[in-house]
Amino acid sequence: MAPVPFLCRDCSATGAAEMAPARCRQCGSPRIFAHPELLTLSVAHIDCDAFYASIEKRDDPSLLDKPLIIGGGTRGVVSTCCYIARQSGVRSAMPMFTARQLCPDAVVMPPNMAKYVGVSRQVRALMDDLTPLVEPLSIDEAFLDLSGTQALHKAPPALVLARFAKRVETELGITVSVGLSHNKFLAKIASDLDKPRGLALIGAAETIDFLAPKPISLIFGVGKVFSETLRKDGFTTIRQLQNHPREDLIRRYGDSGARLSRLSRGEDSRAVSPDNEMKSVSSETTFNTDLSDFEALSTELLAQSERLSERLKAKGLVGDTVHLKLKSAGFRLRTRARALMIPTQLANVLYEHGLQLLAREIDGTAFRLIGIGVTGLEPAAGVEDPVDLLEPKVARKAAAERAMDRVRSRFGSDAVVRGKLYGRSSRPKSAENTERTDDK
Repeated sequence: MAPVPFLCRDCSATGAAEMAPARCRQCGSPRIFAHPELLTLSVAHIDCDAFYASIEKRDDPSLLDKPLIIGGGTRGVVSTCCYIARQSGVRSAMPMFTARQLCPDAVVMPPNMAKYVGVSRQVRALMDDLTPLVEPLSIDEAFLDLSGTQALHKAPPALVLARFAKRVETELGITVSVGLSHNKFLAKIASDLDKPRGLALIGAAETIDFLAPKPISLIFGVGKVFSETLRKDGFTTIRQLQNHPREDLIRRYGDSGARLSRLSRGEDSRAVSPDNEMKSVSSETTFNTDLSDFEALSTELLAQSERLSERLKAKGLVGDTVHLKLKSAGFRLRTRARALMIPTQLANVLYEHGLQLLAREIDGTAFRLIGIGVTGLEPAAGVEDPVDLLEPKVARKAAAERAMDRVRSRFGSDAVVRGKLYGRSSRPKSAENTERTDDK
C-alpha cells in the first residue's frame, strides 16, 4: 500500500504513512487528516461556522454553553443559530415562532449587521493573504483557488488552508470549515461534510462514487419544485442521473438537463472569479402585524429604501434595477422589478421606483413582509448623481440627501429623520430587518 499524506489541523505537522497516526506525534492532537490527494487539490470553499452566533458568543462568554438564536420578533425568521440550538432542530430561515417552540430555552438576539460585516472584512483580509483568487458568495463564505501558490507559501494548498483556519480561530475568535476539491461544485459540498471546524476533501478519483448515492437535491439549483419534477420522472439519486443518457436529460429538461448530467459526474468548469463578488444588495422587514394599507406599507418601504441606500453608499456601489419583494399573510411571494435609466444609490430614487411597483400590488391583500433591493451593481466610481443632468427636481433631492448623509455621518443616523418616518419608532416595531448581499 502506498503511503498516504496526512497533516495535523492543530499544529500543521505533515507526513505520509500507510496508516495515519491516531494522534499527532508533535502536539498530540487527534485532529489528523489523511487523504491520497491531500497535496494536489487546490480549489477551496471556506464557510464560517454559525457566523453571527459565533461572533456573539465570542463577545459574550456567558453565552458559550447556551443555545443562541440570531433573529427577530415572533414573526421573523432565524438568521442563524449556534450548534447547540441546532441539536433541538432549529435551522436558518425557520420561522421564529417554530424555533422558539423547538428550543424554548434559547437566548434570542437581533442581528448586528455592522459588527458582522466588520468581522467578515477581517476574514476576507486573511483570505487575500493566501491568493488573489477569492470569490465571496456571501458575508460568511467564499471560494478560493490556490493553484500556483505553492512556491509563494512553500506549502501545498491543504496545509496553507489548515494554517488559515487556525489563524482565524486564534486572531478573530471564530471558526471556519474548509472544503477542498478539484472544482467549485465539489469544494462547496465538502465544506459541509465535517462542520464545525472541519476540513474535508473530495478527490478526483472518488468523485463519481462519492456523488452516486446522494440525493439529487445535493446539486445546487435543484430546489423543491425541480426535485419533485425529477422524482415524478423516476430520478431520486445522483447515480440515476449518472447512468442516464445525457441526450435524454437534455431532451427532457433542456439546458438544466445538460447541467444535471455534468454535475452528476462532478464536472464543473467554472473558474474562481474575484470579479463575481456581488450581484444584489437588499433590505427587508417582517411586520409584527400584517399590513394591507398603502400608506403603512409605503412608510415601511421608505425605511427599507433608506437602509438599502446606506448599504450601497457604504459599499461604494450603484444599481440599475430596483426589485420589490412582498410576502402575503399566506406566505405567497410576489417579486417585481423595474430597470433604471441611470444606476443609483439614492434612497429617494430607490423609494420612488419601489413605490410605483408597490402601488400596483395594493388589492386588499395583507402582507407580512416587504423588501427592496437592487441588481446590476457597479462601482459608484466617485460620480455622485448624473441624474441631475436630466432633471433639476431630482438634482435638488439628490443634493438634499447628500446633505443629510453628511449630517448623519457627523452626528449619527438619527440626527436627521425624513418627515414620513418621524414618529415611526412609536409604532409597533418590525419583527425583523435583514441585509442580503449575495450572488443569487
